Amino acid sequence: MIKITLPDGTIKEHQSGSTPMDVAKGISEGFARNVISAKFNNSIVESTTPLSEDGSLVLYTWRDPEGKKAFWHSSAHILAQALEELYPNVKLWVGPAIDNGFYYDVDLGEESISDKDFKAIETKMLEIARGKHDFKMREVSKAEALSYYMDKNDYKVALIENLEDGEITFCDHSTFTDLCRGGHIPNTGIVKAVKILNVAGAYYKGDENNKMLTRVYGISFPKQKELTEYLELLEEAKKRDHRKLGRELELFTFSQKVGQGLPLWLPKGAALRERLEQFLKKAQKKAGYEMVISPHIGQKELYVTSGHYAKYGEDSFQPIRTPKEDEEFLLKPMNCPHHCEIFKHRPFSYRELPKRYAEFGTVYRYEQSGELHGLTRVRGFTQDDAHIFCTTDQLDQEFKDVIDLSLYVLGSLGFENFTAQVSVRDMDSPEKYIGSVENWEKAEQAIINAATEKGLDFVIESGEAAFYGPKLDFMVRDALGRKWQLGTIQVDYNLPERFDLTYKGSDNEMHRPVMIHRAPFGSMERFIALLLEHTGGNFPLWLIPEQAIILSVSEKHEKYAEKVLNSLENNEIRALIDNRNETVGKKIREAEMNKIPFMLIVGENEEANETISVRRHGGEDLGSIRLDDFKDLVNTEINSTLKSF
Repeated sequence: MIKITLPDGTIKEHQSGSTPMDVAKGISEGFARNVISAKFNNSIVESTTPLSEDGSLVLYTWRDPEGKKAFWHSSAHILAQALEELYPNVKLWVGPAIDNGFYYDVDLGEESISDKDFKAIETKMLEIARGKHDFKMREVSKAEALSYYMDKNDYKVALIENLEDGEITFCDHSTFTDLCRGGHIPNTGIVKAVKILNVAGAYYKGDENNKMLTRVYGISFPKQKELTEYLELLEEAKKRDHRKLGRELELFTFSQKVGQGLPLWLPKGAALRERLEQFLKKAQKKAGYEMVISPHIGQKELYVTSGHYAKYGEDSFQPIRTPKEDEEFLLKPMNCPHHCEIFKHRPFSYRELPKRYAEFGTVYRYEQSGELHGLTRVRGFTQDDAHIFCTTDQLDQEFKDVIDLSLYVLGSLGFENFTAQVSVRDMDSPEKYIGSVENWEKAEQAIINAATEKGLDFVIESGEAAFYGPKLDFMVRDALGRKWQLGTIQVDYNLPERFDLTYKGSDNEMHRPVMIHRAPFGSMERFIALLLEHTGGNFPLWLIPEQAIILSVSEKHEKYAEKVLNSLENNEIRALIDNRNETVGKKIREAEMNKIPFMLIVGENEEANETISVRRHGGEDLGSIRLDDFKDLVNTEINSTLKSF
C-alpha cells in the first residue's frame, strides 16, 4: 500500500500501482469524471500514470489553470495529427499550450494555410477527437527516437540530439506519435469544441536568421457553449483593441519614418499621459520621494557594471560610437544604474536614509519587429521608475509602503480584480542571476514577509524573478477577464554591491544599503494600452482628456456657450464647445463616438434660465440643471474614484 496526501491534508491509502484517476474515483465518481490532469510530488503526470510510492497528489479539472494547460497541450497534439492528415508533407516542430489555447509551429514546404482552410482543420480535429483515443506516454531510447524521425523530420531530430537517454518520451494517440514530455488529458473525446484562430510566421528557434515556419493558433473547450462565449469575448476585445481606440480617440500614432516601435503622442494622448504622471507625482511627494532626471544614454561601462549589458546587450540598440577612440555609449535599457550613480554623488549617513529617487525615465530595447504590438510592445518606453536606498531595518516598512502606493494606483484606475505574484529565482538555473545565494534568500523572504503582513492574496512563481533580484508583481484581470502584469516591486541586494554603494551607520562604520526598485504603472505606454482596453476608452472622469462638450443649438447661443465654458474652466472642469453648423443630433452622435462623458446642450430655454441640458455618454438624460449643480456632480463623481493618498 502507498499513502497519497491530498491538498487539504487528507491521506488516502491505495494499492501500489494505482493511478491518479483511481484516487479521484476513491473520492467520488462524479469528481473523477471531471479530472483531466494531475501533479504528483510536484511533477506533472498523466491521470493514468501508475503511482508506486508515497507522495502528495493534486488533481486538476478544466477549472484549474493546470487542467487547462493539459487540455490545450493535448489539443495541440490533435491539431498536429489533423495537419499531418491534411498536409502529408508537413514537418512538425513544437506545439505548446499558451495562456489562451495552443499553437503548433510547422514547416509546410510548398504549401500554405489561410483562413479559408480553418474550417477543414477544425472538422478534421473534431473527427479525431470523437474517436476518444487515449493519450499514452512511453519511454524510448535516444537511438529509437532518432531512428523514428531521421528520414522524415529534421526539426525533431535536432530536438532529440540535445536530449539524453532516459529522458526521452513519446506520446501516442490514434495513429499519431509525437515527441513529448507529458501532461495530457485522458483521451481525445474530452475535446468537444475547437477553433483555429489565426496563422502567423514564426522563425525556427525564434532566430530571424533561420527559416520562417507557420504557426497555427487554436483554442478548444470541453463544451461548445464555452467556445461560443469565448468568441463573443474576442469580438468585444477587437472593439477594445487599444490600437483601434488610440487611433479613433486621437491619442497616439506611429510613423515608419520615425521608426517601428517608437510611439508619437498626439495632444490628447500627451494630456492624458501628463495627467497620469501628475497623479503619481502628487502621491509620491506625500510619500517622501524626490524627483530626479537622468540622461537617455550612458557609457557602455555603466551597464557592464550593472549587469544589464550582459543580460540585455542582444536586445539593446547597438553602441553609439563617439569621435573619441574606444568611447561607446548606449541608449539606456534601464534607469536603475543612473540612480545608483545619483546615490553615489555624496556620502550619506544612516540618519538620511531612506533616499527615494523617482523619475519618469525613457528606456530603449531593440525588440524584434515581429514582436512589436501597438503600445504593449515597443522599442522606447517610459517607466514610472523609483529606487529606494534604505537600511536593512527599514526594508520591511519601505516595501509595505510601496505596496500601499501600488494598491492606491490600481484602485484609482479601476483595476480592482488582481492577485499578487511573488516572483523568485529558478533554483535549477542559477546562471540566470547575479549575486550571492545568501542575498537572494534574504530578498525573497523580505518580499514574502511584507506580502503576508499586508494580507495580500499571493502566489509564488519560480523562475519569474529579475536577474538581479526577486519581485512582487500585481497580476490584474481586466474587464474581459484577461490577466496582465501591472506594477512591480523588487528587492535588490546586488546592484548596491556592484556599484559599491555605502552609507555611514550609527557605529561610524560603512554599510551597504538595500535597494528597492518600484514601478506602479510599469511603463506608461503599456499601462495606457491596458487601461484603454480595460475601460473601452471610457476613462475615469478625473483622467479623461475632455470631461464635457458644450453643444450649442444655433449660432445665437454661442455667447452663452462661451460663458458656460469659462465657468467650467474656472472650476477646473475640462470642456470644449462644438458650435459647428450641424444638427444637435449629429453633434451628440460624434460626442458619443469620442466617448466624452457629458454633453451639455444650450439653446434658448437654457440661456433664458441660465441652465444646461445634460446628457451622459451612453444616452442617460439628466435633464435641465443649474451649472453649479453640474459642477457638484462632476466633483462628487471624481472624488468617489480618486481618493487622496
